[in-house]
Amino acid sequence: MCSLFGLIDHQNKLTTREKNRILNTLARECEVRGTDATGIAYHFGGRLRIFKRPLPARKLRLRVPSDVNVIMGHTRMTTQGNEKFNQNNHPFPGSIHGKTFALAHNGILWNDKILRQQENLPQTSVETDSFIAVQLLEQQNALDFQSLKEMAEKVEGSFVFTVLDSEDAIWFVVGDNPLCLFHYDGFTLYASTQDILVKATKRLRLGKPESVQQPQEGEILKIDKHGYQTTDSFMPRTTYPHWWRHSPYYGYPWDEDSRLHDELVAAAKAMGVSETEVQALLDYGCDPDEIEELLYDPALLHEMTGELLYAY
Repeated sequence: MCSLFGLIDHQNKLTTREKNRILNTLARECEVRGTDATGIAYHFGGRLRIFKRPLPARKLRLRVPSDVNVIMGHTRMTTQGNEKFNQNNHPFPGSIHGKTFALAHNGILWNDKILRQQENLPQTSVETDSFIAVQLLEQQNALDFQSLKEMAEKVEGSFVFTVLDSEDAIWFVVGDNPLCLFHYDGFTLYASTQDILVKATKRLRLGKPESVQQPQEGEILKIDKHGYQTTDSFMPRTTYPHWWRHSPYYGYPWDEDSRLHDELVAAAKAMGVSETEVQALLDYGCDPDEIEELLYDPALLHEMTGELLYAY
């Protein structure tokens, strides 16, 4: 239940002030999916810069220098790795052939420790499950469609990965978690859910985008600094069925379709989660994708709902 967010100003349409306002607004809307830590990555002065802190977005002032046109961001809800140790927070730095990259992850991976043994990867002080993706890419000594495909087909869990490479392209590796992009004249915004983008763009008074893009599970999307897109695919591992994958633009049909609610409750019960717990998460503001993600980690879900029910 983390959130990805970012900005690609591929025609240099935005002022530095506008970009900073967009970043802060996006990050604060992403708090619905995580408040334990916030981070961004970008290139400036020929170097990769990562700024991250174990704080919610509303307590930070995200700022990028002038001439920075591509920014990748993340808000975190901790599942593995104490956020107080900043090395455990996203984005994570990596290096291939002396060229640095940054990686952020929304989801939960459960075979990171097994992979580290199987692939003979070095032990690291980073405790977060997501960091295994950085290590797998570094092991292959490449950052391209093939290396991303191999990484995505080795990890088990729920995920969307974003990777900022040394040429200021952002790669999106889409597993069974949501991702949405809003394309405007000259720039693109993205976040983990369409709902986040709708709320952020309304606050920013940007109006409706020219187009909306929701990459599907198994897709690898690359958008370079000029806005040019290329795609490839990987074979996703079998995942739990998604009933709510497609939702209409500017619509959020959950409250209008009780059938979906009943299906989610039934699935949750089959995995040992009660209807009361599901409703507590819905009341807290979680969407179905987030609840589905938590079904894979019942201990964390029970802990969260226990705190919510106690608070109520």
